[in-house]
Amino acid sequence: VQLQASGGGLVQAGGSLRLSCSASGSIYSIGTMGWYRQNPGKQRELVAYISIGSSRMKVADPVKGRFTISRDDAKNTIYLQMNNLNPEDTSVYYCNAVEVVPNPNGGSQYEYGYWGQGTLVTVSS
Repeated sequence: VQLQASGGGLVQAGGSLRLSCSASGSIYSIGTMGWYRQNPGKQRELVAYISIGSSRMKVADPVKGRFTISRDDAKNTIYLQMNNLNPEDTSVYYCNAVEVVPNPNGGSQYEYGYWGQGTLVTVSS
């Protein structure tokens, strides 16, 4: 699975940006896709994820009500619409995909995580 992220940039506080992440390769085995963000010296944190093939999704509390995750199955792409941005949202945003592979021995399925290149979002005050 290969992921290509885009859409970062510089925006003023209160503004909006939309991130995109397109998947290629073994896309039919992808279970979920999502966005994480990471600042220097801090752990990567979940922003939002969406299930591929169902309506299940999750948006982290710090961005709930401001950020929306969606997907376009025809384009194998997910989006993160970010509204009412504030300087605390400044970060490198990473696209993530989890590939789910059945266990041929009948046990628990295998999950493999993939990351796209980060895209920098800078929010000025």
